[in-house]
Amino acid sequence: MLLELQNLGKSFGEHEVLRDVNAGVERGDRIGIIGANGTGKTTLLRILCGESLPDAGDAAFGTGVTTGYLEQNARLDPSLDIYATMRLVFTPALDAMQEMDALQKQLAADPHNAELTEKIAHCTAVIDAMDAYNMDTQIKKVLNGMGFPADTWTKLAGVLSGGEQTRLRLARLLLERPDLLILDEPTNHLDLETMEWLENYLKAYRGAVLVVSHDRYFLDAVCTRIWELRGKSIKTYRGNYSAYLPQREAADERQQKLHDAAVEKAAKLQDYVDRNLVRASTTKMAQSRRKQLEKLEIVEAPTTEAWELNFRFEYDIEPYDELVIMKNLSVHIGERTLIDALDYVVHRGDKLVIAGPNGAGKSTLLQVLDGKRRPSGGMVRLGSGAKPGVFTQQQARRAGRVIDAIWNQYPRFTELEVRSHLARFGYRGEEVFKDCASLSGGELARIMLAMKNVLSEQDQVGTMVFDEVDTGVSGRAAQKVAEKMARISRTKQVLCVTHLPQLAAMADTHFSVEKGEQGGRTFTRVVQLDRAQRQQELARLTGGSSISATMLEGAGELLDQAEKFKKTLA
Repeated sequence: MLLELQNLGKSFGEHEVLRDVNAGVERGDRIGIIGANGTGKTTLLRILCGESLPDAGDAAFGTGVTTGYLEQNARLDPSLDIYATMRLVFTPALDAMQEMDALQKQLAADPHNAELTEKIAHCTAVIDAMDAYNMDTQIKKVLNGMGFPADTWTKLAGVLSGGEQTRLRLARLLLERPDLLILDEPTNHLDLETMEWLENYLKAYRGAVLVVSHDRYFLDAVCTRIWELRGKSIKTYRGNYSAYLPQREAADERQQKLHDAAVEKAAKLQDYVDRNLVRASTTKMAQSRRKQLEKLEIVEAPTTEAWELNFRFEYDIEPYDELVIMKNLSVHIGERTLIDALDYVVHRGDKLVIAGPNGAGKSTLLQVLDGKRRPSGGMVRLGSGAKPGVFTQQQARRAGRVIDAIWNQYPRFTELEVRSHLARFGYRGEEVFKDCASLSGGELARIMLAMKNVLSEQDQVGTMVFDEVDTGVSGRAAQKVAEKMARISRTKQVLCVTHLPQLAAMADTHFSVEKGEQGGRTFTRVVQLDRAQRQQELARLTGGSSISATMLEGAGELLDQAEKFKKTLA
């Protein structure tokens, strides 16, 4: 066994996150860790990686087991290029090669020195263990698979987009090939082709994989077991995510029946005691029933997600129809042309999905629209009454405590007003004093929605811009986000970068950032997809580049459900 969790427990102050967690990981396991935001998934991973200590129990690793951890917000050395970043994995082998060269020169002068021979053998073992003589072949294979062609290998890590940096960190971790690969939201910022490559890589991985993900399609493709974090503990289910759903439903039904039966029995015992305890003829029997009642253990009822999103965006003056006008817009970063000759007009009530591979310029385009970055050419103009509000998770990370994320922006609010607002997004009690830097992606997403909600109410913005609003949000909450976006768009214009099929289905227009060429001139074009093309795009979001008839049918049902929901808002 690679890893065994024994009665693991963890608390933050009075807030208990994990209690009596017992589970094990064998070689070859591919385990998906799921649960509502804030149930302790990232906390569990940090304990397994030694970044946090449990308050009770133990996480026992097998002898010599190596681990590798992809966390959500790690950083790269900005001064190293892509290839040099990958070569860092082989630092022990490269040092061994250098040492062995020096030892061999010494051995040539003293060929019978047993100590030198032993040191050379040790260096050789380190090199062979990492297959370092095939280092370049390994690096190129992983880089190409993770979407880094050869002409990008000399780019510095510091100039990469957020999505590209995530892919590079993941590529470096895959190259390390640990016995236990621990991934926290690995599909965030991956384009579809890279995601499909990663799925195939993990399915053939020789070690074990522990992955936290809210992408049910990724969990279906990769996982052989599911760990569900609920009620401060772990329940294990065999199979992938689709196999887990009916198992959980059946388990919940059994647990509910046991709970109901125990409650009913307790009520009958209590009723008997109340009626017979004071009667002389039945006192002994009543006392016996009371002892039974005291010993009776009532099974807890199945727990559900304790909160639901509850918010709306408002404005005071209805803006004009043309909210964002882009004419001959160009954006260059160094020698890279991200956007060139883009012409587009965004109208009030539009719901636009911005799609494209990592590094194509999706987030950069949003920064230009928000005024955070100057265009290299052309113009962007906001219509009268349009005030942009932008959702990015990094804003919340720098806020300090959860309560400060809103209080810093609106210091005139009372503590009651701030806490009441946060409660609508699932932050109650002592949770409002958590450090934002320690929050998971899903928890940050909730904070950013809360911040944008206040911004809308207080500053009456008319244009809402969301960059990966669904990152780290659990499945149930993600559907709520999609429905809320549809409601928002009745009165506001919404621009959104997303990988979430439910949210993409709610959009009126898919805003595809892709390169074109005509007459030797490159340009960026906006493609407005028809029904069939949208269905194809949604199927690609759920299944990667290999699209089956079943995926297309499911995408069609998703579009129908979205249209049906939007009609209820009319």
